[in-house]
Amino acid sequence: MDILYTDKDMIVCIKPAGVLSTDEPGGLPELLRAELGTGDVRTVHRLDRVVSGLMVLARNAASASALSRQIREGGFDKDYLAVVHGETAEQGEMVDLLARDKAERKTYVTHTPGKGVQEAILRYETLGRAEGLSLVKIRLITGRTHQIRCQFSSRGLPLVGDRKYSLIEDGCPIALWSHMLSFAHPADGRPQIFTAPPPEYYPWDRFS
Repeated sequence: MDILYTDKDMIVCIKPAGVLSTDEPGGLPELLRAELGTGDVRTVHRLDRVVSGLMVLARNAASASALSRQIREGGFDKDYLAVVHGETAEQGEMVDLLARDKAERKTYVTHTPGKGVQEAILRYETLGRAEGLSLVKIRLITGRTHQIRCQFSSRGLPLVGDRKYSLIEDGCPIALWSHMLSFAHPADGRPQIFTAPPPEYYPWDRFS
């Protein structure tokens, strides 16, 4: 496990692609407990199984409560990096209504309010363009399931390597990376900012 920081209250690490962020057999908390030799590791936010990058986990109930409260109240910021097919604007905001199809395990943009339909908001900035691809930095305002993947795909800008929301065969892992976390330390409130660069293989290496 790639652990960037740990103390008695929290752990900041890189979640590998293919690992569940929730507490179940083979999930990230179980892997961290094995690494650290402790039984109390709690998930407070999630990444899709196929997505990798920064996560913070709590090491006790009080820290889990404090971090979860920050997420609910908007005091917890997350920035992602993504590479998408097509040319994005220099910057922009996406606002949609999203519906979840549990049978298909997919999220869809809808124009009709209804049961289970949630507003989804993100803002992005284009950092680079190369070979018909765009590198974007994304700030999630809401945190809906598959939000980034669905919202960009619905605008004809599917993420490179996305096998669920793209019809393009890229032959690489999904190009979505949890890049930055900013929050207050759950015990004493000190500002915390963690960043991690994406891997250096395709398509990230086209922008390095």
